Amino acid sequence: MRDEGKLEHHTENLWIQTRTLPAGLQAKLGRFSSQIGYLNEQHPHADDFTERPLLYRGFLGGHWYDDGLRLNWTAPTPFYLRFGVEAFSGKQLIKEAETKKSPGAQTFSMKTGGDFDASNSWQFGLSYLNNRRQAEVHEHGEDEEEHDHAHGAEFSGKRMWMTDLVYKWAPNGDSKNQQVRLIWEHARVGGIHPESGSLRHSGTSLAAVYRFHPSWEVGARTDWLKVNKPELHDDGAGPELEFGSGRLRENALMIAYKPNHMQTYRLQWSRQTATGGDEPVFASPVKNSIQFQVVIGFGAHGAHSY
Repeated sequence: MRDEGKLEHHTENLWIQTRTLPAGLQAKLGRFSSQIGYLNEQHPHADDFTERPLLYRGFLGGHWYDDGLRLNWTAPTPFYLRFGVEAFSGKQLIKEAETKKSPGAQTFSMKTGGDFDASNSWQFGLSYLNNRRQAEVHEHGEDEEEHDHAHGAEFSGKRMWMTDLVYKWAPNGDSKNQQVRLIWEHARVGGIHPESGSLRHSGTSLAAVYRFHPSWEVGARTDWLKVNKPELHDDGAGPELEFGSGRLRENALMIAYKPNHMQTYRLQWSRQTATGGDEPVFASPVKNSIQFQVVIGFGAHGAHSY
């Protein structure tokens, strides 16, 4: 891609991973997606909707990948239990930062799950993000296009907790012809700014997807996002920090045709509603949108996660 006569490029994934470490350990080094939350480590081509939930778009820039190191330990238990730590540069999460410590971000996560019976299974996750890069605060009314090139978190903080719960049903575990997936995720962000006190960001997502035919799926999702955005205001007496609060709600319905595991044709309707003060935090929410998405994969790729 060219921008102002310069050739731009980026690498999303480039990593090495161990396969034979003892005691259930596994290490990964390079550029890869963080394993916090449920969806983030999953590549967007495998998502059930055209866009990630609001909490991902607001707090993680949609899909957070970065340069770093990961160490996982899978416990020798009769059910699935995995603990993991990651250390990242944080530059992909907070591009414009006042404080640029290294490593810029660290995560701690836990995943556990199992089967109720042959047809029903579940997974629960708990994640924590320690963000050491303090985002810059811009003056209200400043030309926002100057900063639109950044694809990192729009609403950040020092600490973020994420929880996720997934339930799946398929007759006798055979999901090829019929399956139900229920996915719930919640995020809470603290330490927005040194002067923010107890203000927090929070977001929740609830999605349901039903595969009623080997090639067809329908789904519905509802999202909530509540944020408190720091901004500098100058009324002539010098810049003063203020916090604008806002709420955003999004509902989506989709139907997808998947003739094979390498192709997806998805039609989706979405509606957003925003509330806030006189100066909205969400500048121009999309009231209604209809999207048609085509996903085509090429070549071999790894199996999708749970």
